[in-house]
Amino acid sequence: MPSTPQAQATSLPVELGKPAALSLRWPVDAVEALFDLPFNDLLYKAQTIHRQHFNANELQLSSLLSIKTGACPEDCKYCPQSARYSTGLEVERLMRVDAIVEAAKKAKANGASRFCMGAAWRSPKDKDLIVVEEAVRQVSALGLETCATLGMLDQAQAQSLKQAGLDYYNHNLDSSEEYYAEVITTRTYQDRLDTLEHVRGAGMNVCSGGIVGMGETRRDRAGLIANLANLPTAPQSVPINNLVQVSGTPLDDVEPIDDFEFIRTIAVARITMPTSYVRLSAGREQMNDQMQALCFMAGANSVFYGEELLTTNNASVEHDQQLMSTLGMVAQKTA
Repeated sequence: MPSTPQAQATSLPVELGKPAALSLRWPVDAVEALFDLPFNDLLYKAQTIHRQHFNANELQLSSLLSIKTGACPEDCKYCPQSARYSTGLEVERLMRVDAIVEAAKKAKANGASRFCMGAAWRSPKDKDLIVVEEAVRQVSALGLETCATLGMLDQAQAQSLKQAGLDYYNHNLDSSEEYYAEVITTRTYQDRLDTLEHVRGAGMNVCSGGIVGMGETRRDRAGLIANLANLPTAPQSVPINNLVQVSGTPLDDVEPIDDFEFIRTIAVARITMPTSYVRLSAGREQMNDQMQALCFMAGANSVFYGEELLTTNNASVEHDQQLMSTLGMVAQKTA
């Protein structure tokens, strides 16, 4: 099989926002060319690469819990948790540690191997970080991988979370840099890159992906994937979200992305980031079994697992277990 641009990459990192250099592993044009491949060729290429790095019939199950819900000051146009939009969402304070741990125990009993904690903050306050860090310690003690998404982090906060034992930190790029201002104005693309740099610098695994179906073009989707793949180290975990339209948000009537285009996005993420977990994230409840099966064939090897994501519904545990059984897939074992 011919080598890919990833295999030919130099070891030099790419600094986004600066002129493209010869060290660029995945120019946007090269990523867009992958999108343009015939569908069967693209899936074959993605599945071949996937099998070089992962068990193609093993699925990593992540459960996601909103530990602090609503009243976020940001203006992300897709998000029902923004205080700027009227979505009927009930605001909830930061959960107690014991309640978080009980939810983690339930997730593990259902087969999850990673537990993700999300809080609707622009960035966490130190007093809240103390609570999150204790939750991380206790969830880790259960034998689960831990992940958190708490907004922007400075260097000291990232180091503190690492010392508490946090395995992964999620901070999505959301879109291409060019399309970003169409979706968010209250923080910059560079703000997001800075947080990812702090996470890497602290020695934590990076979880970073994006959202498709927000009215962006294929070129924007290629730009998002290129930006992720061209980070100094590709994210260890890449969630790909299919926009869930929520009434009251500015994107509640945007034209949905075509199913095959979503599957193509999964395949391109797998090809450009061969060793990353590629996760089917938001929007999976609206996908039929056949679409999910094609996503797995395209290289997705992780899902958010459980009846609810941060504020939106998800496929049921029972349905996921039945689908895995039908496809002959097994859950990645917990520690």
